Amino acid sequence: MKLTLESLELVDAIARRGSFAAAASELGRVPSAVTYAARRLEEDLDVLLFDRRGYRARLTAAGEELLREGRHLLAAADDLARRVQRVAAGWEQELRIALDTIIPFDRLVPLLDDFCAVAPTQVRIAEEVLGGTWDALLAGRADLAIGASQEGPAPHRLSVGYRSEPLGTVPLVFAVAPGHPLAALPSPVTLAEIRRHRQIVVGDTSQQLAPRTSGLLGAADVLAVPTMAAKVEAQKAGLGCGYLPLQRIRDAVARGELVVKDTDQGERSSRLSIAWRQDARGQALAWWIEMLRNSGTRAALVA
Repeated sequence: MKLTLESLELVDAIARRGSFAAAASELGRVPSAVTYAARRLEEDLDVLLFDRRGYRARLTAAGEELLREGRHLLAAADDLARRVQRVAAGWEQELRIALDTIIPFDRLVPLLDDFCAVAPTQVRIAEEVLGGTWDALLAGRADLAIGASQEGPAPHRLSVGYRSEPLGTVPLVFAVAPGHPLAALPSPVTLAEIRRHRQIVVGDTSQQLAPRTSGLLGAADVLAVPTMAAKVEAQKAGLGCGYLPLQRIRDAVARGELVVKDTDQGERSSRLSIAWRQDARGQALAWWIEMLRNSGTRAALVA
């Protein structure tokens, strides 16, 4: 039994045009050749695909099933051909992105939507924390880092080079649940008072680089959680206190789920960067770098 893309195209043409002669005209073949090919396909499959009674060539139930599934295969083949052509033109098969947990994933969705509309490249995104974002890039787990905080590792410590550019600055605010003891204290809350309570932190995901810390206030009791989203939820539940990105908690503050408190530590913020390996090449990476250099894109990610 031989079922080819050419035979599926033949069935599709006959179904759409309604006759062997019209299908032959569309396919650029003589009617006798189309008729022969249709009969040969039926013999190979050992089923009747066409009801030849009447003026039009109609599909049998088996023919309808073949056409329905066959059109999926034809579309997949066309998509594969386009992907192969784009890869040959310099598009990577896969682009790996390390997204720092400080940036909400939903901020990245519009960019992903635009990218998927024009690129054949598959995207793999991993959420990283603090030094883990740099670690993923420099250890080869990522081609592009978005939202890397603090400074990158010193070049002389690395086996591969990288380039980085500023992404923007995210304001950090000290926040607690309304029922937390610190919520009732007058502002500014002192560091000594803060240290009496459990602090919620996000654990660094570095595997090779030395783990980093951010915003630690010296509390004796610390609860480490895996992501910034988890930290927000833990603080909303009253499990502890700590600094949070203002962009992540505006709605929670407006709903009364969190209370922002001034402290005697002054204002805090986190400077974020984008970074990519110098040995990484390709149209997909170039697309992302160009988009991330846009001031509107940067504002949408960090505002």
